[in-house]
Amino acid sequence: MVEEEQKHEVDDAYVLPDLSATTPAGGRVRALPPVTLVARYLDTVDLRLARAGASLRHRRGDDLPWTVKLPTSTPGVRHEISRPGPVGQPPPELVELVTALHRGAPLAPVTVVRTVRHAHEVCDRAGTVLAEVVDDRVTVLDDAGATTGAFRELEVELKAGDRTLLDRIGAVLREAGARGGTFVPKHVRALGAAAQAEPDLVAPAGLPADPSAGDVVTEAVRKEVRRLLAHDPLVRLHAPGGGGDSAVHQMRVACRRLRTDLRTFAPLVRKSWSRSLRAELRWLADVLGAARDAEVLRDRLRRTATADPLSPLDPGAVDRLDAALAERQRLALAAVHEALRSPRYRALVDALVLAARAPRLTRRAAAPAERALPGLVARPWRQLTGPDGVHALDPLAPDDRWHTVRKEGKQARYAVNAVVPALGKGPRRLARALARVQDVLGEHQDAAVAADTWLALAAGRPDDHELAVTAGRLAERERETVRRMRARFPAVWHRATRRRRTRWLP
Repeated sequence: MVEEEQKHEVDDAYVLPDLSATTPAGGRVRALPPVTLVARYLDTVDLRLARAGASLRHRRGDDLPWTVKLPTSTPGVRHEISRPGPVGQPPPELVELVTALHRGAPLAPVTVVRTVRHAHEVCDRAGTVLAEVVDDRVTVLDDAGATTGAFRELEVELKAGDRTLLDRIGAVLREAGARGGTFVPKHVRALGAAAQAEPDLVAPAGLPADPSAGDVVTEAVRKEVRRLLAHDPLVRLHAPGGGGDSAVHQMRVACRRLRTDLRTFAPLVRKSWSRSLRAELRWLADVLGAARDAEVLRDRLRRTATADPLSPLDPGAVDRLDAALAERQRLALAAVHEALRSPRYRALVDALVLAARAPRLTRRAAAPAERALPGLVARPWRQLTGPDGVHALDPLAPDDRWHTVRKEGKQARYAVNAVVPALGKGPRRLARALARVQDVLGEHQDAAVAADTWLALAAGRPDDHELAVTAGRLAERERETVRRMRARFPAVWHRATRRRRTRWLP
């Protein structure tokens, strides 16, 4: 569940204004009886969850009393996951969701917040709740139940409404004297300055005006570590990863990009440090890869099967293929979850947090980015464009040869992408062109793998003749895609290698 809300600070004398003007035609505002909520928040001794914008709480009286809230990239929007369970025993599933934040450190109660809530529901004509406006009087309690602090705030949470309604309600509250500020959760206000200190995971901050090569490496590492750890809980929840991609895919891409960056910039980072980190990232990427491959194949099966409505395939046979892939995906995801629960993974997360804070750089990293980086990016580029790279391709080359070039192209593209923030227009142009090259090579590889998969699945059931026929027809369609991608490749490659895109490379 995604929670989107705004918070407003008010003093004790504040009077909640009439909200009826915010309702649609025929709508109304419905006042609910006041309730008292007592929430106990758990965290590490050094408040790792709170500092990262997350929380784990037990709230008395809720149907699902245990709740984890995870930050998103949008202020005021959080993932909210609730589960049943007795007080004092947080559900293991929720503790696992915040593994990337607590990293194995013990969780214990850190504050108790008692809230007297007066809620008002903003409804449409049919009675559907579009938003909820709550007036909260909050008391902070110590372990003995004594009051250590108090404040009042208004909270507007979207239900079935849209962002426009949220903003409209906020404007009415501010006109009456409410102060809209930064989004600060109750428990963070209760815990004070320590909970608002910098999180352990250092976020990308952008490059200085004249960046060093080390600045670029540091920013690239922070970007991919952030991506990887942000998708950790979403993988555990089987949730989307954003942009149409699954969380498994996003996490795997982060592993691959980070490994490639460490290899591309090898002269700038300490070898003993990067070698072990790359090895562990490869382990994690391989585990994620099996789940991602099954995910891609299931999606491709349906698209390929319905690609020609005038020549339909046996739906029962397609369903049997999908069932086999679903079982493959289930086993692969089970392996992913086992890996994410392992001490090895927690050690990797610790290493990644340290890497984002301070990558181990060499003296060469102090050189200006514009002088040091083009030569480093030129290495994967020369490998891609050399005699064993693209020039070794022809329409009759085996699929493996094309796949090798695809991997080399991906490494070159990642390297170019990493230096775009520092070097600007030239790398940006090349990165865009290489993205189109990768689209063609990626579709080629997916089709080739799919064709082999359909035939292999059918071969495993020699008595299922309908399956054999369907798999054969699917494979024919995939091989036709392979041929089309091979025919399209020379044009996109020619555009990528135009002088205006590559002149910045030595």
